[in-house]
Amino acid sequence: MAATGSYLIICLIILIQLATNLNSCSAATPIRHSGRNTRFIRTSCRTTLQPSLCFVTFSRYATRIRGSPRLLATTALSLAFNTTRFATKSMITLSKRHGLKRREAAALRVCVEELGDSIDELKDSIGKLSRHGAGGSTFRRQMSDIQTWVSAALTDDDTCMDGLSGKSINRKFRSRVRRRVVKVAHLTSISLALVNRYAAAHK
Repeated sequence: MAATGSYLIICLIILIQLATNLNSCSAATPIRHSGRNTRFIRTSCRTTLQPSLCFVTFSRYATRIRGSPRLLATTALSLAFNTTRFATKSMITLSKRHGLKRREAAALRVCVEELGDSIDELKDSIGKLSRHGAGGSTFRRQMSDIQTWVSAALTDDDTCMDGLSGKSINRKFRSRVRRRVVKVAHLTSISLALVNRYAAAHK
């Protein structure tokens, strides 16, 4: 019980720190970390589709992650969750601007709805991953749920981007929204890869 309590405290600290830096995580001051912890992050990130982005993003948390695949996956999910939430808020603000074309306003509504679903799925994934330990049939079912939810979140991101296609949407508007969604999609994709790596290591 003591070990579980300590782990939950660590996860809570990470969540609070990430939430405080929603829009500036890439500019955060890197922390000092050991070569072993950095190598763990680099090796883990090689399993993702964006290894460079993954390493740059998570190497700053290397000491807190301490070579733990579970903490790395939880950190990745937390950052994807916070980035998705920030992107959704920015789209809601953008949707209130005057002068939007009907097609642009409709695309924003789709994105807000899809990313809202993604937020719920990532939140559920963080909660389940933070509460339970590795090993056993229960663990496999839980990881299967998490993998399903994160995959669904990634599909939500793709659906949002699909709605931005078409000649009727202003190029500058499309670029502005797509840039935010691509960032969300990349972090969600990284999260899924790291979750899969953690699940595979405890089959």
